[in-house]
Amino acid sequence: MKRQGNRPDRRVIPAGSVSPEEVARLNSLIRYTGSGLHKLHPGDYGFIPSHNPRPSKSPCDELRPVLLDEATNLVRRGLEMGMMSAYPPGSVPKYIWAVDSDRVVYEAKTKAEREVDYHGYRIGDDESEMRNYLLDQWRRRCPKG
Repeated sequence: MKRQGNRPDRRVIPAGSVSPEEVARLNSLIRYTGSGLHKLHPGDYGFIPSHNPRPSKSPCDELRPVLLDEATNLVRRGLEMGMMSAYPPGSVPKYIWAVDSDRVVYEAKTKAEREVDYHGYRIGDDESEMRNYLLDQWRRRCPKG
């Protein structure tokens, strides 16, 4: 099932609009916990039951297993690069995006009821426009990788 592609809240904030102090605040609050609904390979996440991917969800590990440490580091790198959606002061962004060394784009997302706990998934071929937009933003902010 294709996700909605033209959502204003799914846009990256302007480069340089988040201070290093704010990035540090976000890093101290945010946890990447993952979701069994987005896992084909449960790896080291400790899901009970181990995992239960839904056909309508985009698995983050469809191309290869993504272990918890790597996923956490991707979220942290996305924060450092300012690859996040707009959010109210004192809160956290709903979306954080990152690109791995193979140029695969990932989206981490939270829900209001679990505000600091994020799960993630790969932005695939079904959202090529969004993926290209995020790759362009990543290149502009992180020209070396």
